[in-house]
Amino acid sequence: MQRIKKGDTVQVIAGKDKGEQGEVLAVYPKENRVVVQGANLVKKHEKAKQVGTRQIPAQIITTEAAFDLSNVMLVCPSCDKYTRIGFKIHEDGFKTRVCKKCNAEIDKRK
Repeated sequence: MQRIKKGDTVQVIAGKDKGEQGEVLAVYPKENRVVVQGANLVKKHEKAKQVGTRQIPAQIITTEAAFDLSNVMLVCPSCDKYTRIGFKIHEDGFKTRVCKKCNAEIDKRK
């Protein structure tokens, strides 16, 4: 089970965007990387292109780039602080993520 999942709120703890919070847009576990909304913004230059009879001009696009997973920490929804994550296995075999500061469960049963 992953410690950080898509849709979680995380805080950046290292790098140029240190202290910023944002939602996780994508997680790449094999590369150990994560994309956070509004953090690690990079600019990409796009060439002009022709689509059918339409001409699309050259432009500069600002987009989010991937962070290393070690540079972000999950923000607990109950205590609203960034924290480390533990795991708890219930009697029925359901595994949940647990906040290490307040012991609140992060994952809810469906």
